[in-house]
Amino acid sequence: MKYKIIVSIVPHNSGQLIIDASRNAGATGATVLMGKGTAANSVLQMLGFGDSSKDVVLIIIEEEKEKDVFSEILKVTENKKKRFGIIFTLDAGSFIKAGKKQKDNEGEKYMDKENDYQMINIIVNKGLAEEAMAAARKAGAGGGTIIGARGTAKEGDAKFFGMEIVPEKEMLMILVPTAKKDDVIKAVTELSCFSKAGSGIVFCNGAQNFTMLGNE
Repeated sequence: MKYKIIVSIVPHNSGQLIIDASRNAGATGATVLMGKGTAANSVLQMLGFGDSSKDVVLIIIEEEKEKDVFSEILKVTENKKKRFGIIFTLDAGSFIKAGKKQKDNEGEKYMDKENDYQMINIIVNKGLAEEAMAAARKAGAGGGTIIGARGTAKEGDAKFFGMEIVPEKEMLMILVPTAKKDDVIKAVTELSCFSKAGSGIVFCNGAQNFTMLGNE
């Protein structure tokens, strides 16, 4: 069975609205992460976010339920203020539920159609996400969302990977048109904070169905 991840980024304390809508459409649950918007007023054309607290709602759903859940979220947010948030979907190439034994044919990765947007994920030491976002803006990104995180490496792992242990991390999520992906990644990885081995990582996911939430 194939799965999708529906990602909604909305103002803080609005995550429950998204969760309730998804349950009404057949989803069984969701995860809410605390984030912070980074976009300045001059770059609202992409994400429309200022520096404010955000709820990042992740909903893993069977592919056949994706359309119903997506539509229900759009329905409950259509009367919200303009640029209330964004919603898009990602492929969940491998998905295994805790407590369930994986079958031989489960968890196989697959490629979907070419995506119009890419979600660039940047994990850096705490305090460096804003610098990465500034570089991304210069390369054409509109805005992003910063999520507080924590590293899990042990001392032995750190020595093996040549990494300095810094438990507090930040994850920066930036949604950009596919055509701008390479420029944004290049700008971020050329920062001085990326010059040291183990100082950060960058990875991408293809995003489908990118839609602004709220009344346009």
